[in-house]
Amino acid sequence: MLSTVEKVLLLKRMELFKQIPGVELARIAQITREVVFAAGDALMTEGDIGDAAYLIVEGEVVVQAGGVPVANLGKDQCVGEMAILDSEPRSATVVASSAVRALVIEREDFYDILHERAEISLGIIQVLTRRLRAELKKHSAPGG
Repeated sequence: MLSTVEKVLLLKRMELFKQIPGVELARIAQITREVVFAAGDALMTEGDIGDAAYLIVEGEVVVQAGGVPVANLGKDQCVGEMAILDSEPRSATVVASSAVRALVIEREDFYDILHERAEISLGIIQVLTRRLRAELKKHSAPGG
């Protein structure tokens, strides 16, 4: 079982939380819980309403959209992060390709923290804005 300090260090390595001060990460760390998946287990299924994000501590997952593998993710990466920000159906299925240990953040708990601490919301908005700008730049480049 990870300590709060270990969870904070893990959160700090994840892109989604990089702009959030350590003291705020400690609050997020406190609402996480550890979960384990065996190889072949689905962490989430495309089309389901998402209510949690998973932060991969150990292991690897494959992300599939429309049954087609689109990404392999592993340690220090996050899946399902959009589900803690909106109530839309999952855009992909994520399956453990090995044993996976992850931290789960439930949307309801995360919303409670966002309402209390504007700094967390601002940090996440900055990261998502950067992602959007990078995607737009990639698609507007000649030949892109």
